[in-house]
Amino acid sequence: MDGDPFFPASPAHYARQMAVGDGHVVYVEECAAVDGLPVLFLHGGPGSGCTPFQRRLFDPRHFHAILLDQRGCGRSQPLGALAANTTRHLVSDLEYVREALGIPAWIVFGGSWGSLLALAYAQTFPERVLGLVLRGIFLGSRAEIAAYVQGSHGTAPAAWKTFAGAVPAAERGDLLAAYARRILGDDPRTAGVAARAWLDYERALMGEPPLAAAPSAVQIAKARVQLHYLRRDCFLVPGQLLAGIDRVRHIPAAIVQGMADPVCPPAIAKTLYRAWPEATWRPVAGAGHGGMSPPIAGACIQALGWVAASVAG
Repeated sequence: MDGDPFFPASPAHYARQMAVGDGHVVYVEECAAVDGLPVLFLHGGPGSGCTPFQRRLFDPRHFHAILLDQRGCGRSQPLGALAANTTRHLVSDLEYVREALGIPAWIVFGGSWGSLLALAYAQTFPERVLGLVLRGIFLGSRAEIAAYVQGSHGTAPAAWKTFAGAVPAAERGDLLAAYARRILGDDPRTAGVAARAWLDYERALMGEPPLAAAPSAVQIAKARVQLHYLRRDCFLVPGQLLAGIDRVRHIPAAIVQGMADPVCPPAIAKTLYRAWPEATWRPVAGAGHGGMSPPIAGACIQALGWVAASVAG
């Protein structure tokens, strides 16, 4: 889809903080048509949080969109908290929010890390999922994480060289561990410097400029949550999501994948599609990772419309 695919900007009709347990309070907002077809939007990261611009993915005439900031990030509290913060906890939070809002079932739409969380939720509560839109597929495998951190995908060698150069040469064989020690350590200055390098690497892969200033508290929290998850294989058993496809095979699903995505390479999405040929495959030629880039966003909007029609039909 060329041009601007987005719907007009809209405010959240309702915004609230929900206490989900374990000392965590999760930010939840509802927008678009409050009496429309419910759609849960799951942000990436882990740790990124939602933005007002993401509301523009939803046709205000047809969808009741629910967006939330997952544990420890965005507007949720405590910011950067890692205790009781696992994939299982996040899945439970989604079900808590659904019940609290009185929604019998919903479409789940997630990109990047959000695609992983959407699959994990759907495989746990398939009866609560009307359909799935999955963008920029990430399955949380150790191989995916290593390829990203160690730069073995080879898509941005200059950015990776800068990223690797921010730690001593002796530690570059395991950059994930090196960054985890710094970002999750007790020295705020060291953590800030390392978080900036970590975030700038992701920004370079996304085609964005480096941070113009030291990372904010929200950005530090994002880096903390990411390292917390990635160094633990996203709290998944190896191969878990592919092994669970039979639980969701009957659910209408669309896989949207940028075919020039350097963060979540197309090979991962193709692996998912091979395991789940009943899903609709929607490749976007020449597109990268950014979920709000017009080509990817347009494909996601179209995919959401297709899933909604499948649910209605």
